[in-house]
Amino acid sequence: MIISQTPFRISFAGGGSDLPEFYREAGYGAVVSSAIDKFVYLAIHRFFERKFVLKYSRTEICDGVEDIQHPLMRECLRAAGTCDFLEITSFADIPSTGSGLGSSSAFAVGLLHALLAQRGRMPSHETCAALASEVEIERLREPIGKQDQYAAAYGGINYIRFRADGAVEVDPIILARDARAALEGRLALFFTGVTRQASGILAEQRRNIVTDRERFENLAAMRDQADVLREALGRGEIDAVGTTLHEGWLRKRRMASGISSPEFDAIYGRARQAGASGGKLLGAGGGGFFLFYVEPEKRSELVGALGELRMVDFRLERQGTRIIYVGD
Repeated sequence: MIISQTPFRISFAGGGSDLPEFYREAGYGAVVSSAIDKFVYLAIHRFFERKFVLKYSRTEICDGVEDIQHPLMRECLRAAGTCDFLEITSFADIPSTGSGLGSSSAFAVGLLHALLAQRGRMPSHETCAALASEVEIERLREPIGKQDQYAAAYGGINYIRFRADGAVEVDPIILARDARAALEGRLALFFTGVTRQASGILAEQRRNIVTDRERFENLAAMRDQADVLREALGRGEIDAVGTTLHEGWLRKRRMASGISSPEFDAIYGRARQAGASGGKLLGAGGGGFFLFYVEPEKRSELVGALGELRMVDFRLERQGTRIIYVGD
């Protein structure tokens, strides 16, 4: 048996600039994000019978890869060149779909890591991220970018740059221990109770980037925020996260319909009144998790103002995808 552990991520700046429609024309895209200590686990082992047994929110028993209905599992098995019949089980610390925490890409990265390890390979972070991007974007034609795959594969706090030629560069942002602890103490994560498929919002955003110059320039400004935040964090200026989140949220809401709603706008307004300097709905928007930046002395006031939402404690995670168990 082999078990992989792969982190989810939160994003601070630049979201959407990892879409090819943007970075190919703009010259580059860039995001600042961090892995967190919430994980998806993929366990695989050879199955005695000549069948695939897949256990996720449902169970599939299939005679061949081509019969698998779960698209990510099917295409990851093909991409990894799997020859054995396997039993695959997945489980996660948080909702594994529609969370805004890069869950589908973390799933792809973790499954590919485990499958390649099962074949005797120890793939690099780059290999796991690039192959997961290929599966999701090229094979499955998902209207997404590459930030989530690289955040899950590499772990840590990173400035990730997407070059016009499609190459991806991952530059770790190193914080002193006290600055890192202070940043963790000012981040607050709340589950809205709403999960959604991001594909519709992202497909509209991709169309808007191509057809609407004003939205393209708006996204360029969001990309520039990632550059500025990278420099600020490099100087240990963690309060820049709050102002960046707020400005980014105001800009993000202009990119496509469905990113926010009157209900989510009201939640954001209450959070700001309670002392949060900034925040955002993570991922494409429309549901999932809210992330806020708030001073420690105002944290309890924020929690009280958002009493209908479930707060999730977390820490920033230094490591990316890894194999945590290898056995017979």
